[in-house]
Amino acid sequence: METPRFAGVASFMRLPCRDPGAAEGVEIGLVGIPFDGATTNRPGARLGPRGVREASTGTRAINHASGIAPYALAACADLGDVPVNPVDAAETCRRIEAFMLGLAGAGIVPLSVGGDHLVTYPILRALGRGRPLGLVHIDAHSDTDDHQYGGTRLTHGTPFRRAVEDGVLDPRRCVQVGIRGSMDAADERDWACAQGIRVVTMEEAAARGMPEVAAEARAVVGAGPTYLSFDIDSLDPAYAPGTGTPEIGGLTTREALALLRSLRGLDLVGADLVEVAPPLDPSGLTALTGGQLAFEILCLLADSVAARRATRQDRDQTTENR
Repeated sequence: METPRFAGVASFMRLPCRDPGAAEGVEIGLVGIPFDGATTNRPGARLGPRGVREASTGTRAINHASGIAPYALAACADLGDVPVNPVDAAETCRRIEAFMLGLAGAGIVPLSVGGDHLVTYPILRALGRGRPLGLVHIDAHSDTDDHQYGGTRLTHGTPFRRAVEDGVLDPRRCVQVGIRGSMDAADERDWACAQGIRVVTMEEAAARGMPEVAAEARAVVGAGPTYLSFDIDSLDPAYAPGTGTPEIGGLTTREALALLRSLRGLDLVGADLVEVAPPLDPSGLTALTGGQLAFEILCLLADSVAARRATRQDRDQTTENR
């Protein structure tokens, strides 16, 4: 409250900007990944991080619904953007993975803003080394295609298939919520289900309600380390028209908030918000929605970081007492 929200440098949530190589003490790093070179429909998500940064300056300090004050729970900073190669998806994946490995080595939990959904794949490769992660994936699309357009295996429709194949995701601890719309091939859904991924279609979610769906998601991922990936096209285009592949019949913003808030207490080790494409929404609504959803996700991550810190302190105290 020392300066108005419209003043100063537009960082994520008005957080201090830190160099990722000199981020001692930072526990949660907000990172932009301005890449949409794997988009198969409408481009523009490369400008998502810039748009969400601008829109997120309107967020404040405390989540009114959960009472979480993320900046009181964890040290947070804007760590800038991954230096992507806008014309080379494979090289960009290598750069993202290296960047995230650096954060993981420093004990920093990443909250990434894309960018198209391919960016999640190298993040998972970095964070899932050593033990596969669980996943809560909120999206209109399963993103488990094998390939698109002449056998291309790195697109925004393939990241979770690649991650399962690489052993960095445990498919039996993966749940996808909001899936709807037409598919490139039946194999996209069939393969996911055959691996053990729980696919909750939008139709099923609407019939059951968010509390019940969230309860099942929590049961699927369990108590182990889990990653959260939120594609803005999980929302109905009435709420988020600025995205590459909009699908009608999606979540309302109220449903999305209820779903996210119901995930509190999971052992979240990272998260992302992807596919915000500001040029496709001159009104700015999609970026605004993305910024406020990013704050909700930040609250979940801060709660997880604080819980792990308390567990470590209790363990250290017990060891010292012995």
